[in-house]
Amino acid sequence: MKTSEVYFTNFRTPAFGDPVPLKFKKLLQAAGIGRIDMDGKFVAIKMHFGELGNLSFLRPNYARVVVDLVKELGGKPFLTDCNTLYPGFRKNALEHLECAWLNGFTPYTAGCPVIIADGLKGTDDVDVPVKGGEFIKEAHIGRAIMDADVFISLSHFKGHEEAGFGGALKNVGMGCGSRAGKKDQHCNGRPEINPELCRGCRLCQKECANGGLVFDDSRRKMTVSDNCVGCGRCIGACNFDAIRFKNYFANEHLGRRMAEYSKAVLDGRPNFHISIIMDVSPNCDCHSENDAPIIPDIGMFASFDPVALDQACADACNAAMPAKGSCLEENMKAEGFVDHHDVFDNTHPDTDWRSCLDQAEKIGVGSRRYTLITL
Repeated sequence: MKTSEVYFTNFRTPAFGDPVPLKFKKLLQAAGIGRIDMDGKFVAIKMHFGELGNLSFLRPNYARVVVDLVKELGGKPFLTDCNTLYPGFRKNALEHLECAWLNGFTPYTAGCPVIIADGLKGTDDVDVPVKGGEFIKEAHIGRAIMDADVFISLSHFKGHEEAGFGGALKNVGMGCGSRAGKKDQHCNGRPEINPELCRGCRLCQKECANGGLVFDDSRRKMTVSDNCVGCGRCIGACNFDAIRFKNYFANEHLGRRMAEYSKAVLDGRPNFHISIIMDVSPNCDCHSENDAPIIPDIGMFASFDPVALDQACADACNAAMPAKGSCLEENMKAEGFVDHHDVFDNTHPDTDWRSCLDQAEKIGVGSRRYTLITL
């Protein structure tokens, strides 16, 4: 099995040294982004614009470095993402664009247009065959992403309440799925509600986009209806641990489906991948809040191989010490704690991040074997 190259640089900037944006540019150049023929080509730069209220998403400054490099190489870049499956400020293109602008992503700050890839209501998608797919035979991908000649992923590497962590493969697979595509990836598992723990606060119901939760006024309790698609947003909304997946393989299957969606996005065209490990919140940037980072900031990574990139980032995170005052540290001090020797497993013990990388490697997206080249 081949070994891929992953390039890394830290955030250290001594007085009168290179500022972080210049270090970032040099990293991308060293990793070989200039070897891609972008002259006159449309270049999709896929990233997450952050939910309103969340402050852990990547600053627009990082996107600007990528945009300017693409322009230097003759490309026509645009920043892009697809609409969400759940309620929030990114569920349709109008609100999604306004959210991106309020979080600092405008044509003036980023240096290029911002395009919501699956259109106004999340229905503008393309059905893409998945070569070798075991779970997904045809992926539903945002049309603007599939129309691009070159694909670049720019990911904030952080924890995730269902996937374990969110890195390159999640940014590509889940992030590029239209609303139908996101349902396709999430639909394997359905949650159950423990009536003894449910307080009837209805916070979970506010997060459900599909009428999947029904409130019983007589019992003042919530139940799951047949409309549930298993997206899991209700789990993140519950402050009382009353909601769990019935199918305990759901998170494993989610990872494998994301891997196959990633293959659909990447097959047949040049692609390049970047991950930045900073402000490593325990949960996704889709939340309208962000908890304290679970580990210290580490640095910036780039590779042509998204699988190797995710593995290298996971290894770097697992070599770091838990941040003081974080939920990770609290978990590790709790009575009965079982140490998984993994910062993401210790943060969310029910998750399984390895399944995504295993499946991606199996179907030829990339390799988990890598050589780390430090600048």
